[in-house]
Amino acid sequence: MHLRHFAVIGAAAILGVTSLVTAADASDRHHTPVRMNEIQLLGTHNSYHRELSFAEKKIQGESDPDNLWYSHPSLPVQLGQEPVRQLELDVMPDSDQGGLYTKPLIRQQAGLPPLTDPDLAGPGLKVMHWADHDYNTTCSTLVKCLRQVKTWSDANPDHVPVPILLELKSTDPKMEAQGGPKSPPWDAKQFDRLDAEIRSVFGADDLITPDTIRRPGLTLEQSVLRHGWPSLDRSRGKVMFLMDNKDTTLQAPYLAGRPSLEGRVLFTDSAPGRPDAAFLEENDPTGANTAKIQDWVRKGYFVRTRSDVPFGAAKTGDTTQLKAALASGAQIVSTDLPVPGLAARYGSDYVAQLPDGGPARCNPVIAPKFCRSVAG
Repeated sequence: MHLRHFAVIGAAAILGVTSLVTAADASDRHHTPVRMNEIQLLGTHNSYHRELSFAEKKIQGESDPDNLWYSHPSLPVQLGQEPVRQLELDVMPDSDQGGLYTKPLIRQQAGLPPLTDPDLAGPGLKVMHWADHDYNTTCSTLVKCLRQVKTWSDANPDHVPVPILLELKSTDPKMEAQGGPKSPPWDAKQFDRLDAEIRSVFGADDLITPDTIRRPGLTLEQSVLRHGWPSLDRSRGKVMFLMDNKDTTLQAPYLAGRPSLEGRVLFTDSAPGRPDAAFLEENDPTGANTAKIQDWVRKGYFVRTRSDVPFGAAKTGDTTQLKAALASGAQIVSTDLPVPGLAARYGSDYVAQLPDGGPARCNPVIAPKFCRSVAG
């Protein structure tokens, strides 16, 4: 029986094991295969994030109580032991020599010495939430983070495609004014570096890129809307990269001379009607946005939404946004709280999970009727 007829079932799927699955009826074998956009995945927001020391958190608490106080396990643990199949990394450009971010202002204010991580001191793109104020991470460089994902992926080659959302960040002008470093701009040089670093870890056969989707003579959007995404079977074991920035000025160097992202790695956060439109974001799935997302999904776009925002649901236990996110059919449902217990420090038992507790399921809006389950 083909894997496309399988679904996420309990703990086996959470551990990345393809077993204990329910098969579709034999008469369904001749249907068009389930496509990679016809499933729904659970992902984590700021997947790399770790809290700072108690001394630094005391300083953070004077201006940002709670919102920076959360931690995720390492990326391989999320993929292997939590029901997670989408990750988000915040990426900061460094100088050509490296080392811009080894002396965070908040460490200086707390009387702590500079950071000694050799990866942080070297060149290359860095991963952190907020330079000088909220820098701690499970993997300090983009390449280091991606190598962790690649190792897990190679050990679990039948996993559903893993989208990796990259938010492209810069240093805070307020911190710069206090003596903090100023990051290089996101220009053509940095974007080429971004693509090159990704390709240094993942080979062409490991990636789903705009070139994978685009058809000859058509824009990326036309290709997606007319011909759809690859089958789930063909997409297993692969990753895809999505740009978590709507700012068209920031995107401009990445799209320059490549209106349909020709030769690029990332799918841009776009808008219907643009030639690069394949991936769209609507982080609030409630109210009229539920129907808007459902419409996008039915048309063929790949969509990300959020089930919670730090840390309202964690404090109240309210699942209104979670239910809307699941019902929207957005292929990615992102959360800060994918397992029980994380919300306890805020006073509730809130947890955001797919209905069966696994990392992936048949999409509730567009999955074909013969889609019974999707091993994660």
